[in-house]
Amino acid sequence: MSVEVEIYTTPICPYCARAKALLDKKGVSYTEIDVMRDRARRREMEERSNGHTVPQIFIAGKAIGGCDDMFDLDFDGELDKMLGLK
Repeated sequence: MSVEVEIYTTPICPYCARAKALLDKKGVSYTEIDVMRDRARRREMEERSNGHTVPQIFIAGKAIGGCDDMFDLDFDGELDKMLGLK
């Protein structure tokens, strides 16, 4: 089962790199949207998530928050369920 994962990032964000590394470790493919120089995509991110910082992560179209939020879900055993891994 493949769940769509989208992550809004910038290339200079260490939290973005950390979030992508966790997804890579789990073997999950994702769509990365670089908002560093793209105002329209940044506005889209802010409207979808009500968040202004990166990363903003969406799983199956649902905003889950940022890097720390995703790691919290992983620690609680919820992330794998959301990703369809368990």
